[in-house]
Amino acid sequence: MRENKYGNRELSWLKFNQRVLQEAADPSVPLIERLRFLGIFSNNLDEFFKVRYATVKRIDLAGKAGKKVLGGFNAGRLLKEITQIVIKKQAESLEILDSIQNQLKDHDIYVIDENEVTSEQAKFLKEFFLQKVSPALVTIMLNDIDKVPNLKDSKAYLAVKMVQFEKDRLTNRYILIEIPSSIERFVVIPSTDGKKYIILLDDLIRYNLDVIFNIFDYTSISAHMVKITRDAELDLEGDLSKSYIEKLMESVKDRIEGDPVRFVYDKEIEQDTLDFLLKKMEIDTTDSLIPGGKYHNRRDYMNFPDLGAKHLLYDKIEPLPIPGLEIQGSLLEKISKKDYLQYTPYQTFSYTVKFLREAALDPKVKSIKITIYRLASVSHIASSLINAAKNGKRVTVSIELQARFDEANNIKYAEKMEREGVKLIFGVTGLKVHCKTCIIERLENQKIKYYGFISTGNFNEITAKIYTDYTLFTAHQGILKDIEKVFDFFEVNYKIKRYKHLIVSPHYTRSKFSDLIDQEIFNCKAGKKSGISIKMNSLSDYGMIDKLYEASRAGVKIRLIVRGINCLIPEVKGMSENIQSISVVDKFLEHPRLYIFENENHPKVFISSADWMTRNIDHRVEVTCPIYDDDIKQELIETFEICWKDNVKARDFASKEDNSYRKKEGKDFRSQFETYNYYKQKLKSIDNKQ
Repeated sequence: MRENKYGNRELSWLKFNQRVLQEAADPSVPLIERLRFLGIFSNNLDEFFKVRYATVKRIDLAGKAGKKVLGGFNAGRLLKEITQIVIKKQAESLEILDSIQNQLKDHDIYVIDENEVTSEQAKFLKEFFLQKVSPALVTIMLNDIDKVPNLKDSKAYLAVKMVQFEKDRLTNRYILIEIPSSIERFVVIPSTDGKKYIILLDDLIRYNLDVIFNIFDYTSISAHMVKITRDAELDLEGDLSKSYIEKLMESVKDRIEGDPVRFVYDKEIEQDTLDFLLKKMEIDTTDSLIPGGKYHNRRDYMNFPDLGAKHLLYDKIEPLPIPGLEIQGSLLEKISKKDYLQYTPYQTFSYTVKFLREAALDPKVKSIKITIYRLASVSHIASSLINAAKNGKRVTVSIELQARFDEANNIKYAEKMEREGVKLIFGVTGLKVHCKTCIIERLENQKIKYYGFISTGNFNEITAKIYTDYTLFTAHQGILKDIEKVFDFFEVNYKIKRYKHLIVSPHYTRSKFSDLIDQEIFNCKAGKKSGISIKMNSLSDYGMIDKLYEASRAGVKIRLIVRGINCLIPEVKGMSENIQSISVVDKFLEHPRLYIFENENHPKVFISSADWMTRNIDHRVEVTCPIYDDDIKQELIETFEICWKDNVKARDFASKEDNSYRKKEGKDFRSQFETYNYYKQKLKSIDNKQ
C-alpha cells in the first residue's frame, strides 16, 4: 500500500481550474466563449484565495502543522506551492488572452488600448469619460495620508505614479484610482469603418489621466493595475443582543477589512511604486504576491459583449419540454399519477417555477415549504412564494443566509419575504442547509396529500441555464413525509429523525453510503453482478475514499465522474486498480450528484445535493433521494452512460500528465451535445407513438 493515498484538496482544485483554462485555450471553442472561460478561470481563482488559500494561511499563522487537514502537506510549503502554480497559470492565461484578441482581429473585432485611439474615436471617448466615468471615480492621494484606506476586496485599482518638480527637484507622487464597477468594463466604440472596436474601462481612464490630473504640473505620469484579495471568512460571534441577520450583514461588510491573502500587480509596474504600495499597505512577504499582466479582474470577461457575432458563440440550445408533462396544463394533476424528472439546462427550468405558481393559486393547496440556498438576483421563485403567502397559504422558507458570496442577496430576499408574511427558518446552528427540497400540502377528499420536488441544484433561474442539474417531481407520499421530517428537524433540531426513504446529512449519509458500498463488496465476492457509478462535483472525504479503495480491492468495478476536486487516486495496483475516474468540463457546468449501485442487476439509483466532502457529509443538512420510477431510473443510468462515453471534453485522472484528455477511441463523442440529442430523440419517439 502506498503511503500517500490521497491527493491534496487545494492542489486538486487548482487542477480543476486549469481544466477551465484549457477551455479558454481550446481552438475548437468559439472565440468569445473562450474569453468567457478566461473570466470564469479568474473568478474561480479569486474565490479560491478568499476561502481556501485564506484557510491554509490561518493554519500556517496558528503554527499548526495541519497535515491531517491538508492531506499530508505542511501549511507553509503548501502556500508556496500554490503561489508558484498560480504565477505560472496567470502567465499562461495572459498568453491565451493575447492570442484570442489577435484572432478576433480576423473577424474585424479590435480590443484597443489607450495608445491606439484614433482621432475619430477620441471625441466619443472624451465625452463618455466626462459624462459617465469621471463622476464615478474615487481617487486617493497616497502621499497626503498616513495610512491607505482599506482597499475593497477584489476591486481593481490603478496605481498612478506622477513625477513633478517641487522645490527645484523631481519628486514622486503616488495615487490610487478605483476602477468603478458601476460601469461596464468593456466600452464599445461606435464604428465608422464597419469594424468593431472595444476599449477596456482601465485604458479609457489611462487615456484621460491628463483630464483627471490637470491641476498638477507634472513631467511624466504612468498607471499600472493592482488588486488585493482578502480573507472571506465570516465572523458570527460577538454581541448576543444582535439578531442573526444583523451579525451576518456586519460580517459581510467586514470582509472589506479582512486580512489580505493575495496582492496581484502589473509586472511592468515601477519597483519604487510597488515598494511604496506594499509598505503603505503593510503587506509583508508572507502574503501571496502575484505578478500579472496589464489587466486584472479578468472575471469581467465572463460578460464580454457578443457584438452580434453569433458565429463566435456557442449555438444557443432551446430548452426542451419534459416528455409527457405539458407546462400549460396542471402539473399537480400529472404528478399525482407519476414521477417526472427535469434535467436542466437541456430541459426548461420553467417547470419548477410553474409548480410553485400553480401551488400559489390553487385553493386546495394549504401550505408550501421550501429550502433555498442561492436565489437569482431577480427571482421568480421568491415572487411565487410571496404570491402564495398573499393568497393565504402557510409558506415556510428555510433560507441559508451563509451561502458564500450570496449572503447579501439572500438577506435581501429574506427580509422581503418576511415582510410579506412568509415564515423564515435560518437553518440549524452549526450546520449549513444545503439540501434542495420543496413540499406542499393539498387538501383532496378531506385528506392532506403531499406533492413536492427534490433537486441536485439551486432553485435559481440564471444558473439553471448553465448548470446541469436533476430535479425530481413526485407525489410519493413516503418520500415527501420524510421531507416533512427534515423541516421538523430545522425547527426542533435536538431530535434526530428516522427516515424510511431519504438519506439525510449529517446523521445518515456516511453510514448509509458505506452500507451500499458494503453490499456491492458482498455481491462481488459472492460472484454476483456488482458495480458503482458516481457523478459528483467533489470527492475529498478520506473515509469515503477509503471505502471506495476497499471496494476496489474486493474487485468491485467503480466509475467516477468528478468535475472538480478529486482526492482519490485511481488505477493504482493494490489500492484502486478497479477505479476509473474522469472529469468533464465543457459548455455547461456539470453540477448533478448521481449515485448508482448495481445491486445484483436491480440498480439502486439516487440523486443528491451532497458531494462526498466532509462538510457535506458531517456539517451540512443534505438530502439524497432514491429513484423508484423505473423509467426515470433508466433515464438517469443512460445519461450517466452518455457522460461516461465522452472522448472530447473528458480528462483522465489516472493520466500521469495533469488534465490529460482521455484517449480517443472511435468517433468524437461530446457528452453535453449528445445528452441534448438524447432528450430530443425522447420527444420524437413520444410524438411518433401519438
